[in-house]
Amino acid sequence: MTSAVDIARDVRAGARSARDVVETHLSAVAGREAELHAFNLVLADEARAGADEIDRRVAAGEDPGPLAGVPVALKDNLCTRGIPTTCSSRILEGWRPPYDATVVARVRAAGAVVVGKTNMDEFAMGSSTENSAFGPTRNPHDPSRVPGGSSGGSAAAVAAGFASLALGSDTGGSIRQPAALCGVVGVKPTYGLVSRYGLVAFASSLDQVGPFAGSVADAALLLDVIAGHDPADSTSVPRPAPSCSAVLGDGVEGLRIGVVRELLEGIDPEVAARVSAAAAALDAAGAKVEEVGVPATTLALSAYYVLATAEASSNLARYDGARYGLRVAGDDVTAMYGATRAAGFGAEVKRRIMLGTYALSAGYYDAYYGQAQRARTLIIRAFDVAYASYDLLLAPVTPTTAFPLGAKTADPLTMYLSDVCTIPSNLAGHPAISVPYGLGAGGLPIGVQILAPALAETTMFRAAAALERSLA
Repeated sequence: MTSAVDIARDVRAGARSARDVVETHLSAVAGREAELHAFNLVLADEARAGADEIDRRVAAGEDPGPLAGVPVALKDNLCTRGIPTTCSSRILEGWRPPYDATVVARVRAAGAVVVGKTNMDEFAMGSSTENSAFGPTRNPHDPSRVPGGSSGGSAAAVAAGFASLALGSDTGGSIRQPAALCGVVGVKPTYGLVSRYGLVAFASSLDQVGPFAGSVADAALLLDVIAGHDPADSTSVPRPAPSCSAVLGDGVEGLRIGVVRELLEGIDPEVAARVSAAAAALDAAGAKVEEVGVPATTLALSAYYVLATAEASSNLARYDGARYGLRVAGDDVTAMYGATRAAGFGAEVKRRIMLGTYALSAGYYDAYYGQAQRARTLIIRAFDVAYASYDLLLAPVTPTTAFPLGAKTADPLTMYLSDVCTIPSNLAGHPAISVPYGLGAGGLPIGVQILAPALAETTMFRAAAALERSLA
């Protein structure tokens, strides 16, 4: 797989045409998309036109930007002006946003070529991309297995060579978990570092947009493009973002890294073994690595599935058939609302709306939502204590390698456990990165996770690059 860094360099220098790059990737799509179903929509004609415009600008002596000619796939919950944005749900049938998400505008301004909108769990609710209204995505390494979720289409697109880069969203692990299962790099940035404007909301205090890439350097390049203040997002951090690409060669000499004891409990031995190998590699590279306890992380899964469902209940109230998307006729407006939502939402989305509505209801608010917020505060404080002694933390990304399609669909609680290692970072608002680190049984990828305090992406990327080098 040609790296995004190399593609952009060659296209900007005129050594390779953007059109040739796009045709190579579209050929890969034609070869395996029917098998994998990474995309809800392939934008072949638009991609060719975009590539031709990049080549025209290069020929005219212009610099198209740091992502010149790089094919990028977009998760289908990122608004794209005039292009269907479905969130893999029937309820948004026919909706074409009147604007681009900020991250979409930024990658286009940087010279990237959008090749399609990727499949996902409906409204980002799931861990396997089996909850899509349009059918599941399959793992490129073994099509009988899931790619992870909810951004499984984006992870599969990069892993299969359909796009050099992709954007996803991470509410409870939805970038890092599929990245680990598909053997690519996935980054969940600090909450507020990347604009959420134009990201269709699931849980607004948790959602964050981030990159998928084939290498740490490619992920850093994409994050550098999309990060930074956006006045259209009231939660955006009001200061410039530092360059992650600039620190990739700095190494880990002198860094203090803690291996989180609680996040290794109940993890498959082959996954735990790769975390141990990563710890040894970082130690050999000059970091001081030791085990650390962060006990409050054990509260994360329970707190998350109260808070996220409560926010989903509120956010998804807007899909009522009255303004956009699907409308099912009824005898009166109340009947129309009910019929539209019954037909438009899938089973998992309905489950989470009902759970969240219950948690917010009179008489239960303090017992559930209030208690979950208190647990979230304990998790944030526990991380503060850990980061007083350590620069970074190390943990698994997932409890297992990719599981077979259909293996967990009948048991939502088992499926929810897929995110046990990733959710703590979302609740704290901290960054984390999944780095491929070897293979398990049957050649299935295993990722390890580096966690960092808020706005410490540069330190996180130093360690991620060192880990990647240790496998070279």
